[in-house]
Amino acid sequence: MAVAVDSRFWHPFADMGAVRRSELVLVRGEDVWVWDRDGRRYLDATASLWYANVGHGRAEIADAVAAQMRSLEAYSAFGDFASEPALELAELLSDLAPMPSRVFLGSGGGDGVETAAKAARRYWFEVGQPERTLLVSRTSAYHGTHGFGTALAGIPANREGFGPQVETIQVPHDSLEAMEIELERVGVERVAGVFVEPVIGAGGVYPPVPGYIEGLAALCERTGVLLIVDSVICGFGRLGTWFGIERWDVSPAMIVFAKGVTSGYLPLGGVLISDRVAEPFWHAPGGPTFRHGATYAAHTTCCAAALANIALLGRDGLLERGRRLEQRLLDALRPLAAHEAVAEVRGGVGLLAAVELTDEILTHRPDAVAGVVGHARERGVLVRALGRAVAVSPPLTIGEEHLAQIAEAMDHALAALGADARPR
Repeated sequence: MAVAVDSRFWHPFADMGAVRRSELVLVRGEDVWVWDRDGRRYLDATASLWYANVGHGRAEIADAVAAQMRSLEAYSAFGDFASEPALELAELLSDLAPMPSRVFLGSGGGDGVETAAKAARRYWFEVGQPERTLLVSRTSAYHGTHGFGTALAGIPANREGFGPQVETIQVPHDSLEAMEIELERVGVERVAGVFVEPVIGAGGVYPPVPGYIEGLAALCERTGVLLIVDSVICGFGRLGTWFGIERWDVSPAMIVFAKGVTSGYLPLGGVLISDRVAEPFWHAPGGPTFRHGATYAAHTTCCAAALANIALLGRDGLLERGRRLEQRLLDALRPLAAHEAVAEVRGGVGLLAAVELTDEILTHRPDAVAGVVGHARERGVLVRALGRAVAVSPPLTIGEEHLAQIAEAMDHALAALGADARPR
């Protein structure tokens, strides 16, 4: 019998007391499948961490990365330095954006949130309203784990235990009235920007209530508050468009992106910054410098990976595929609502969905969500625990037969959970 090895690797968001001797070590991926080192195959129903949009093992991206590394692997983008892939990617993203914009590139979504938060505050400073520093987010929101992102978290557990943070306010994610009341309470003259996910992802997969996004954009327009869209999860086909927000006819001040921009093949993220917000910094030589940026900002090889990935998304029609399959994913999972342990099945806006468990089962079995995830894994399907819910967000290359397999594994997992809960 093999003896479990005590790992030295500290996993993010992990109960290391449990994980230290029970890691699932993956060694290979192909399209919607991944294999562990024992040779067992799993259907990746989470696209890893919401990002493997074009699927695993795409040779086109690997070849583009290898070719770039043979010529110039990376170079700083500080000051006036640039690389051809970075310039090409910025031009492409700006062309795809729903508003005239400049592109600030970093290393991931957390970097992007920091960039957007600091750019919002610095913009108001430059236009003579330095008192506008307050940032607003929504309950259940996830905006990464950097400094500003932690302060903006609408998931209380992600804020607790880290001491004093930047002042932010959180309002109910499904109430435009609550947003307006809170802006009036604190004074719009103090508010720099509002962060909003088109569909809340890590907080439980909550599509916006009808009219919410358009109403929030109108409220921001009326008050001058910057509308900052966090499309880290929602972009590059996850909602069936390039940045997700295009499904609503709005023009944000900024859009944060990451994950699907490279489908996770290399770490990259950034912010589309509207011409309005960029203007003070771009107007003329000798103007203010935005003193912000990561060491690997606009990393040359990461930009090459993004260009190859975006080409695949377009060539293979994956944006349209994501939009076409969103309802079919929800339809496949909806029968799970009949289980007595299920409170709600959510989805229908984008290729992502969640199955939330009831108060009763979670009171009786606090580990119930982890139990569902574990039982689904036993059936060869990887799904993700999100607080009270189990989330599904497969690669955009998923087939309808795979959607049925996900639903079957979840059905088995819920049935097994019920059997586990019965007295012995």
